[in-house]
Order: sequence, then structure tokens, then C-alpha cells
Amino acid sequence: MPTTPATKPRVIIVGSGFGGLFAAQALDGTDVDITLIGRTTHHLFQPLLYQVATGILSPGEIAPSTREVLARQHNVEVILGDVTHIDVEHRTVLANTLEVEHRYAYDYLIVAAGAGQSYFGHDEFAQHAPGMKSIDDALELRGRIYGAFELAEVAGAQGDQEDLERLTTFVVVGAGPTGVEMAGQLVDLSARTLKGDFRHIDPTAARVILLDAGDAVLTSFDPHLQRKTKEQLEELGVDVRLGAMVVDVNAQGLEYLDGDKQRHRIEAVTKVWAAGVSASPLGADLAEQVGLEVDRTGRVPVQADLTLPGHPEIFVVGDMIALDDLPGVAQVAIQTSRFAAEQIEREIEGKTREPAFDYFDKGNMATISRFRGIAEIGPVKVTGFPAWFMWLVVHLFYLVGFKSRVSTLLHWTITFLGRDRAERVITEQQVFARLAMQESGEQILDRAAGEVAPRSGASPEQTQG
Repeated sequence: MPTTPATKPRVIIVGSGFGGLFAAQALDGTDVDITLIGRTTHHLFQPLLYQVATGILSPGEIAPSTREVLARQHNVEVILGDVTHIDVEHRTVLANTLEVEHRYAYDYLIVAAGAGQSYFGHDEFAQHAPGMKSIDDALELRGRIYGAFELAEVAGAQGDQEDLERLTTFVVVGAGPTGVEMAGQLVDLSARTLKGDFRHIDPTAARVILLDAGDAVLTSFDPHLQRKTKEQLEELGVDVRLGAMVVDVNAQGLEYLDGDKQRHRIEAVTKVWAAGVSASPLGADLAEQVGLEVDRTGRVPVQADLTLPGHPEIFVVGDMIALDDLPGVAQVAIQTSRFAAEQIEREIEGKTREPAFDYFDKGNMATISRFRGIAEIGPVKVTGFPAWFMWLVVHLFYLVGFKSRVSTLLHWTITFLGRDRAERVITEQQVFARLAMQESGEQILDRAAGEVAPRSGASPEQTQG
């Protein structure tokens, strides 16, 4: 579908995460027409997904409607669509909306498609170990976590000790900020929130195991903070196993190799995958067209001003860029997107562009559990309650919308000063919807393939499926 001709420069923004949203807001008041194309109708505050998964926050508090956020900005339109291809030569974007393809033309393009979960070549692990990259992931994990305790109560009533242990063992793969925060919240959930709620099991006896293939937790932090975090996790009761490379995952548990290449198995129904990210495949699409190669995580080696060689109209921002070893954090997405917007505005106003993006590192923070956290801001290293409180303030500030901030603050007060969690509702749909959708999609593809040609060795009845 060709875009309606416009007299103003047309700016297309791909993605509604930190990069996409902040780019659109930075162009407010600029004499351009903006089209923001997102795969979802919401802006996701991804750092708080683990709190949705553990029942502290509701999805709406960390995922406000993109349309609502940008409603008062009159130079932007929001389009629901999954961008599948960018034609660099003809300056068009191809997006799929409910299986219908639409084409949009641009004068400037900001690609902020972000990153997804990486299973390091073992995508089959996702079936039994959901990641932490979307609201669907968080809701599925919530159903699995709370559901495991419910099933454990049944096993306990029947005296089935083997199933009971398997159901009350939780494994988190990946000891970055998300993995550490998730492990800490699982301990807090079992030791405080659920204490006394069951008759046949003791939730405080639940095991939480944190695995990582590296030799330290929180490898992006100062070594002192890494050691401090590991000590505090172990004080909470988390079983931290480093040098552990996961090699197999199934419904009942997982297997890993230790540093000596010895194989170990952990029986656990609930697994959380918080290890590794992979940039959007749009990065490889763009790189191929301009003669570049993406790095091992799919990031694009952009120029110093975030553009592609020979294409000053295309900006790539956030998790998709490989530049100066910038980390894949929200601040990089925010600052690079604002820089790209400023470059466009300067050019429209007839000013010279800035030659290079300069990142301002505002530091790293992570929570370990209630009242425990770490923060690294330049040479300043903070641990314990002060770091935890700083983390709360910073994340509350970056939540989008007054309504979300007030509601989040209320839920934090209830959870951290008391022991209750407002979001404990679980359904079978949360747990099984993703698998059902995958199976339905495979069946649809099989039927479509059957209409073209039967699969080798399949009977006509099988191809009709």
C-alpha cells in the first residue's frame, strides 16, 4: 500500500520500545510527518518484566498504549505491523499486518527494532524455558511459577515426594541483571508471599538455582560488586552455579556441563531463560544491502553518527548497533534515538549534523531482593538498601505516564513493606497459549504445503491434517 504523498519529510520509525518511543517524542514540534510502526500496540518497559512474572505488577503498568502516550503529538501516526523488509535503494519499508503486506515510503528512517531472546542455536529450549522479552513471556512464566506451587500442593497431599521436589525447584539460566533479579524474587515469593498459604507443602523449602556459563554473576559490573552479589544471593538461599553450560532442556528438567565437562541434571518443572540476546533480523537485512556484516549477536556495525555507509537517511539505534562496545541497555536506546532525531531536525533546519554520537554512561543498577541492590555510577559503588532505593527511584522515573507511576508505587509499597502481591491470578491460557499458537501455525503451514505437494511418505489423509 503506497504511502499518501506528503509535502513534509516523511520519517518512519521501526519499533515502539525505548528507542522508537523516545525518537518519536524527540521529533515533537519538528516539521515532519512521522509513522511509527510497531509489532505491538504498547510500549514495553522491559526491565520490570520479571515483576509481572512474579505477580508484583500488572502488564498495563509497564506496557502503556503507544497511541495513548503519543495521542497529543499531532505529527505522528502509529501503525500496527511487523516490519519484514527494508528496501534501502527505493527507500521503502514492508510491514505485515494480520498477513496483509503494506509498503511505506520514507525520507528518513530510524530502525529501533530492539533484540529478542537468544538460545544460542537451541531454539527448542524455548518450549520448556520461556524467556523474558515480552508480556506474553512474563504472563506465561507467572502461570508456570504459581501453577507449580498449586501442583506441588496436590503432589504433597498424595505423598508424591518425587513430583513435589521437581515442582518446587526453580531454575534461572543466566546471571545477568534479569537473571539475578528473577532469582531473588523467586526466593522472596516462596519465603514471604506464599508462606502459610498451603496445607501440604512448605513453600519456604522451595529451591532456586541460578546457572551461568561464565565465571561470575553480573559480568558488566565491577568485580567487587559481582562477588558481593553472589554472596548476597547465597545468603538468601539461591544455589549459584557458575561455569554451567546448559545443553538440554525438557519438560521435567535440564542438563548442563560444568567446567570439567561433567554432565549434570536438575529435575525442575519451571525454568526461566535469562541468558543471551539476539538483535532483530532487520539488522542483517540492512547490513547485507550496504555491504556490512553483523556481529555474532546480529548487531549492525554502524558509523559514528549511527547511520549506514552511503545512506545518511538511515539511522540504526539501541540494541541493534555494534559501536564502541555499547551495552544493550535502555539508556543506550534512549540516547541513540534522541541523537538520531536531533540529526534529522538539524538537517531539516539547514544546520550541519553532528559528526558522532557520544554516549553518557549513567551507571548500572540491579536489585537482588527486597531491600538489597547494587549500583555502580562511575567510581561510586553502592550496595544494600541505598542501592535498592536508588534503583526504585530511577525505574519509577523512566516509567511512562503518571498513572503507571502511581499504580506501580502503590504495588511496590504493598509488596515490599508487606508480603502480598496484587497479581496472583493465573490461567491455563497463560501457560499453554504460546504452545497452542505454535502448533496451530505449524498445522496451517502443513496444510498450505499439502495443497501444493504432499510431503514425502505422507498419505493424502495426513496432508489434509
